[in-house]
Amino acid sequence: MTRVCLLGSEDVNLRYELFSRETSREALATYDLREPFANAIGVETVSLGAAVSLLNDLNWYLVRFVDTALVLEPSVSETEWLSRDLARAVRDGDVEPDETDRFLKVYGLATPEDDEFAEDAPSELVEPMFVTRTGDDIPDYDLRDVDETLVVRVTESEFGA
Repeated sequence: MTRVCLLGSEDVNLRYELFSRETSREALATYDLREPFANAIGVETVSLGAAVSLLNDLNWYLVRFVDTALVLEPSVSETEWLSRDLARAVRDGDVEPDETDRFLKVYGLATPEDDEFAEDAPSELVEPMFVTRTGDDIPDYDLRDVDETLVVRVTESEFGA
């Protein structure tokens, strides 16, 4: 199964915005929605093509309410996500899956603190760091203290932006 994760913009409630509009509500109606991170919506699709198609269907809403759209395609990597642009390029055959791991955007995963409901609250993706993989390992995330990171493979043009 290919997973899609939509990370909401800081100033919006993503779930509210997507479900208050008929077209996006209908596009997401057949999926089992999850909240993998704070202000994020995650779904599982049957393939990379279906994931890219869903993102295309939701494009109007993504432009307005989503900071980042991610795709986790097991045939590319079990643990590293793809940016929307890179997922599209792999689907279209413009980039081979084994050529996707050089340019990375690494997010820190922060857990809510000083909150009585912290154990139930999802982690928040914070301060992405752009790194280039030159070997098997990637540089450590050093923008703040975090227990975990989330690695996203991006296109060269996204890396340089």
